[in-house]
Amino acid sequence: KEMAYIPLDPESRTKGKAAIDVIGNPLGKSGSSFVQQMLIFSFGSLAASTPCLGLVLLIIITGWLGAARSLNNQFEELSAQQLLEDEKLAQEEAQEVSKAKAENGQLQMA
Repeated sequence: KEMAYIPLDPESRTKGKAAIDVIGNPLGKSGSSFVQQMLIFSFGSLAASTPCLGLVLLIIITGWLGAARSLNNQFEELSAQQLLEDEKLAQEEAQEVSKAKAENGQLQMA
């Protein structure tokens, strides 16, 4: 879950973490408890609802893996884009330094 915050600026990272900790975690726990209780009431016992709970768990794990894969792809794209921008900036700075040295050399020769 921490990987989602890496490309964010510090303020957005702090606000995002707070939102997840304050809203997301309790909502997830409440939702899972609600689903479990509804299945127990529907099937009559925990033992009878266990296969259905297993199916729900499998669906959630599949969704989680898909979300993690998607997040990884987005992170790699952003990282590659940032790397290209950094390389371009470094080249521009190198050209400016070379130009300044060349101008300095011409002034010293004159």
